[in-house]
Amino acid sequence: MRRDSIFYSLFNGSPSLLFDLLAEVPDSADRYRFESVAVKEPTFTIDGVFLPPESDPPGVVFYAEVQMQKDERLYERMFGESMAHFYRNRDYYSDWQAVVIYSSRSMEQTDTHPYRALLNSDQVHRIYLNELGAIETLPLGVAAMVLTIVKESEAPEKARMLLRRASQEVSSLPVRQGIIEVINTIISYKFTKLSRKEIDAMLGTKFEETRVFQEAQEDKAKAIALKMLRKSMSLETIADITDLTIAQLQELQAQVS
Repeated sequence: MRRDSIFYSLFNGSPSLLFDLLAEVPDSADRYRFESVAVKEPTFTIDGVFLPPESDPPGVVFYAEVQMQKDERLYERMFGESMAHFYRNRDYYSDWQAVVIYSSRSMEQTDTHPYRALLNSDQVHRIYLNELGAIETLPLGVAAMVLTIVKESEAPEKARMLLRRASQEVSSLPVRQGIIEVINTIISYKFTKLSRKEIDAMLGTKFEETRVFQEAQEDKAKAIALKMLRKSMSLETIADITDLTIAQLQELQAQVS
């Protein structure tokens, strides 16, 4: 399963989700930004970097790695990338921490002795998804992470449970749609032979309710609106036809003029 893209979607949509895994978090955790960062000379690509708010004094930068397969050089690479990035951006950060998310302890690098000081410090956090507890009791975002390691035979039932929780616990429509998409994606990766319609039928979801579909529909509406704007039709008329707001149409109008 391609879990990297799933975790990227989770963290990109809600950077504060990382801090649900940690005991101690910064006061500004809800304002962190998530990025994938390239470090040159030599070139490294760090999977996940959680950046403190730029408007605050220099804060703690968090480096994250999701590891679902054995990598016997993980810590060499991760610490090398992290320290290179921290060195090049030292003026912006007061400290650093690293979070490694494993499916289980068996996926951890075998020889950890050279990094014992770091691994046993309060700067490095090793998270084992299969040890976080029952998926039903976990925070919704963390539960979605754990869904990636649930057995295929149990995954549909657990996914439906998480979808019910999302409808009950999440009031924000965009956030709820994001969770629905992530859960659908996880199940799609587990059942690669099933179509999107079959996945929707399994989970009781509708593709038309997801953000992906709505964004596609909005893009189509904007394309139609641009043609109408070029014909000098009024904004009110275009709004009635496309269901776009006047503010959206004014932005499009600036592209035409």
